Amino acid sequence: MQDLARRVTATHPELVNSDASYGELAWNWGKDHAAQGHTWRRRLWCADGDLVAWGWAQLPRQVRRRDGSVRDVTDAYLAYQVHPGHAALVDEVIDWFDGVAPGVDRTVLPGAADEFGLRRWAAHGYETDQDALGDWTQLNERDLTDVAEPVLPAGFRFRTADEAGPEAAVRAHVDAWPASTYSLEAYEGVRATPAYRGDLHVLVEAPDATMACSTIMWLDEVNRSVEFEPVGTHPRHRRQGLARAVLLHGMRLARAAGAVHATVACLGADEHPAARELYYGVGFRLLSRDVPLLKPAARA
Repeated sequence: MQDLARRVTATHPELVNSDASYGELAWNWGKDHAAQGHTWRRRLWCADGDLVAWGWAQLPRQVRRRDGSVRDVTDAYLAYQVHPGHAALVDEVIDWFDGVAPGVDRTVLPGAADEFGLRRWAAHGYETDQDALGDWTQLNERDLTDVAEPVLPAGFRFRTADEAGPEAAVRAHVDAWPASTYSLEAYEGVRATPAYRGDLHVLVEAPDATMACSTIMWLDEVNRSVEFEPVGTHPRHRRQGLARAVLLHGMRLARAAGAVHATVACLGADEHPAARELYYGVGFRLLSRDVPLLKPAARA
């Protein structure tokens, strides 16, 4: 699946949606397969020995949060990718998804640039997901030819996950996203993915030893591109320029590792300006965006 992401990225980067990028696949698989893998269904389509399409359905399930509460997920969601040279396979992907998730609302996020795919989803009864119009994702990009020097507040310093250790890496994430289900077990899953590099997992340590900001960078050596996913800051340490600094520091590390290009995703709707402005402020610009679609259970 990551190899297909690399091949599509090399020729049609605008068609790589937010769930099908090289780094996002590693992140989502690594952190969730232990806890949620039993609700996943996947199918692969091959041609002449190469993977040319895949579907990854996430079925209704219960998600247990770190505080012990349980959230019921009642719809089914599909991540997928189809090589543009085999675009007609999207109909088989759609039929397969409808078959493995009958009787529930079904959602999907094709890319806005995939005009053929969007027509096929519409032909199968998928429509704009009105409830998700404020939560669509955009992918941003920039080259790494000119990266400014990062500046940290006095007393703060950069660390890597290799240096700080697993507990600090996990704490940095859950402090930034308190509702996250992330855990040491999930982090071990992330570390086990072939794409993970502890030296490209960067943290910012505050004077009180709190891990105040963090990001993981996923280096696609084939395309010489690095992807930031996730990027987060402890609420107590926001508005100090830490995320900006960690992005600039990360881009410099990635460039030293051979990357010439970087990407990062964020919410793109007008009501979510903060992350977009952060990334634009360090040189990223819009590459592509997702289109939230829904097929209500009543249309099954």
